[in-house]
Amino acid sequence: MTLLRDHDLTRAFDHASHTYDRLTALSPGYRSDLLRSAHRLRLPRGGRGLRVLDLGCGTGASTRALLRAAPCARITAVDASAGMLERARAKRWPSNVRFLHRSAEELPTTDDDGSYDAVFAAYLFRNVAEPGEVLRTVRALLRPGGRLLAHEYSLSGSPVHRAVWNTVCRSLIVPVGTLTGDRELYRHLWRSVLAFDTAPAFAQRIVRAGFPFVRTVPVGGWQTGIVHAFLARSAVEPATPEAS
Repeated sequence: MTLLRDHDLTRAFDHASHTYDRLTALSPGYRSDLLRSAHRLRLPRGGRGLRVLDLGCGTGASTRALLRAAPCARITAVDASAGMLERARAKRWPSNVRFLHRSAEELPTTDDDGSYDAVFAAYLFRNVAEPGEVLRTVRALLRPGGRLLAHEYSLSGSPVHRAVWNTVCRSLIVPVGTLTGDRELYRHLWRSVLAFDTAPAFAQRIVRAGFPFVRTVPVGGWQTGIVHAFLARSAVEPATPEAS
């Protein structure tokens, strides 16, 4: 199963950026599910000193969810795709939100070790070559006791849910992506979910990266068993993660 990686994947997202918001709007519950996951971080609404990282922010849907959940937090939203960031920056944002053009693999260059209270990553980890490495970087960016919420396509492991995903992709996602000229990206989406960790396996990967507390919550609606929210908390004292 061949997947897009690195520059090819970034280029595909750049090309798809002009239609991305319209396509995600067709997915029932897309924005409300992101908001529900953002609320699971339990960030105080009046927390003006809070620092939150939106990792893989795309066109800003996840950033908007974080802003609604924690209006006073300082949110840093990053993405590897210049096209997606251009769409995000064109929207109206308060002064406590900033956007950076950076890949998940480039995060160690931010010199922000141990400075974030929370990291939100929506639909990111299956698109990086080394998810374990990125998880360890995220852990290093969090303050002791900081939280990670990964909102991700990660199949339950049930053949039924795998069959539902295949059917939705064949009948809807890939055909619609083909109409917009982005067939390659949406075929990647289909295949990347099949190739990625099941929900129990991804939860274990998070633990191995140095997060001792992980809770997995299924997303409802048609995505039940297909999308999960993984809520993790870093150790109060620094931990030495196992190899992934």
